[in-house]
Amino acid sequence: MKVLHTSDWHLGQTFYEHDRIEEHQCFLDWLCDELVKNQIDVLLVSGDIFHTATPPATAEKQLYTFIQKATQLCPALHIIIIAGNHDSANRIEAAKPLLTLFNTHVIGRFDKLAPEKVVIELTVAAQQLHVVAMPFLRSADLPKPSDEEFDYQTGVKLAYQQAIDTIPKRKGPVILMGHLHAKGGAISEDSERNLNIGGFDSISAGVFGEQFDYVALGHLHKAQKVAKHDAIRYCGTPLPMSFSERHYNHQVLLAEFSEHRLMAVNPLYVPRFKDVLYIPDTGSKRLRELCEEITTNDFSQYDSAPYIRLRLSSAETSSRFRAEIDAALKGKAIQFCGIERVTQARDTVEDLFEDLAKVESLSVTSLLDIAYRELEPDEEKAPVSLHNKLAEVIANMEELNDET
Repeated sequence: MKVLHTSDWHLGQTFYEHDRIEEHQCFLDWLCDELVKNQIDVLLVSGDIFHTATPPATAEKQLYTFIQKATQLCPALHIIIIAGNHDSANRIEAAKPLLTLFNTHVIGRFDKLAPEKVVIELTVAAQQLHVVAMPFLRSADLPKPSDEEFDYQTGVKLAYQQAIDTIPKRKGPVILMGHLHAKGGAISEDSERNLNIGGFDSISAGVFGEQFDYVALGHLHKAQKVAKHDAIRYCGTPLPMSFSERHYNHQVLLAEFSEHRLMAVNPLYVPRFKDVLYIPDTGSKRLRELCEEITTNDFSQYDSAPYIRLRLSSAETSSRFRAEIDAALKGKAIQFCGIERVTQARDTVEDLFEDLAKVESLSVTSLLDIAYRELEPDEEKAPVSLHNKLAEVIANMEELNDET
């Protein structure tokens, strides 16, 4: 049995006001080819199928045309879609009666009074498969325990457990779907800034229990394992959602099962349909150097006009910088995405945080210095008095931990 895990398509998104219909269509066409080539049995979309709760008609048409084409090419294919935090549960659910004719199952919301509604039972490749298609969960959706104080994580755990408990005697793999932020997940620096990262919806992998063979997650935009567990995964977005993802290889995940067991999970890398470029790629340049690089760059080498964002040094004092940049860009086959004024301190911070996983390797004092430079760009380090206060707070916390 072959299951393809995707998420966060964000159909209908614009990128710095540029329409992405062509890119999304290239992805959907590529996905159809991969479904056929790899003989996929089940396609999962773990939330954020659309970019907004009220997507443009073109985005909805793209989705429904894709479903029609995919199921024509692969008549035995099942498609399962859950709502994410960007999606409207009502809009997702509205098309359910028609989509069932195309072996497509959509779940927009969790009903705590009928948890069995998110459980989908399929017979695939002569095997039985149960999928707990859990959509994005808001606090109002969650069951509340009677014997303890309610918190979001406990509610999510109860929702999964109640749904799993409705599965009859197990005869095949169990896949859990979800759209949430699991603790420890590395976020994409720019594109997830407006998501609820941390706080009430940042939960541990323990909410899924142990009665699963694979957990197919959406919400975070970079592919990754959760809690170093091979079977709990984010696949990430198929397209770059910000300039911080310009060097990242976007992917979908192919999970293969044999009877009750997960045999392997392998990435299928999504081609880059439109390049995302900083000029310069790292750091920043003064106006003259920046215009020279724009002028000498051969953008005709790209199959499609790339997205370009310029990084101008904050030390540049010319009041005519925009006019000179516009002149350098004239006639260039690009999609312009603005100019950043970059300080020297910010150069260092951005290079360091290009991969947010590097944060874990930094000392607390280094993080304090970085945070202070954001407030006071002319200062290299935080004052000694501030470092002493931080050391005092850490010492007090360690004492409290020892007491408990």
